[in-house]
Amino acid sequence: MTDRKPFLVELDDTTAAASPDTAPPLPDDDGPPQQAATGHAMLLAMRGARTRITLWAKLGWGGLAGFITLALSVTAWDFVTRLVARNQALGYLALGLLVLLVAAACAMILREWAGIRRLHRIDRLRQQADHARTAQDRAEAAQTVAALMALYADRPDMRWPVGRMAEITPDQPDADALLDQAEATLLAPLDAAARLQVEAAARQVALLTAMIPLALVDVIAALVTNLRMIRRIAEIYGGRAGTLGSLRLLRGVITHLLATGAVAVGEDMVGAVASGGIVSKLSRRFGEGVVNGALTARLGIAAIEICRPLPFQTLPAPRTSAIMRRAVSGLFDKAS
Repeated sequence: MTDRKPFLVELDDTTAAASPDTAPPLPDDDGPPQQAATGHAMLLAMRGARTRITLWAKLGWGGLAGFITLALSVTAWDFVTRLVARNQALGYLALGLLVLLVAAACAMILREWAGIRRLHRIDRLRQQADHARTAQDRAEAAQTVAALMALYADRPDMRWPVGRMAEITPDQPDADALLDQAEATLLAPLDAAARLQVEAAARQVALLTAMIPLALVDVIAALVTNLRMIRRIAEIYGGRAGTLGSLRLLRGVITHLLATGAVAVGEDMVGAVASGGIVSKLSRRFGEGVVNGALTARLGIAAIEICRPLPFQTLPAPRTSAIMRRAVSGLFDKAS
């Protein structure tokens, strides 16, 4: 038999002192933990929506659209006339379908025009109310309130507020009291409905950002969600914006945000929404979701301020932190 020597392993001091308590934490799979969420999807969507088109670009796109429309119209008419010469039944059928297509296009154009006119009507009401309050003109304030009641007279959900406002209007002594009472009576239920739309949109954008890993897809999803939110807010306040009106409102809302400097989301607001830094304990995608949701909330608040026929005077204006707390209450657990 051969003598076997024992196999010894010498441990240094650092290896012997290692334990699970002193081991370094594992890296986050979603990225470095020190990288702060910036709301990349919402910022890109807002940047694309506020892109300005030059005059020559408008003329070029308008000329291209007109040329394509003319070419398609001539081609369709030649097709119908040749088909009538070959077979009258099929030719008249094609003519009827062409007339139906033109009628539908005209109806869509009229609807967009009517939506833009309603948005202008709300803008005039807001300007008239500001002028009546500044000049202390009770007659002009009464005209503004009468136009506001006429705007909501046909809506079943506004039947009681309109009736109540008609009863108390003669008792208001001056322009300020009349406009304040109109805001408290007519716009309070509309403000509550608009806040619900903003909360739903912020929650949806936060979820989409957290679940969709593709950068371009979450940008498109955020843009579509915000367009739908702005359109519904306009409908709540009586705007009923169409596609072009919604795009115009989106540009106006983003311009308002840039003018007021309310685009950036600070860490203090995110920490308040997340109840003491819970976002830092989750993945970076959830942090991006919260920031994108906060930007959506700010976009919705700006849309409320633009679509509202009267500015906030008596009623408190909605706040981003309060909206985000209610929006993400079902997404993140509260941390003590």
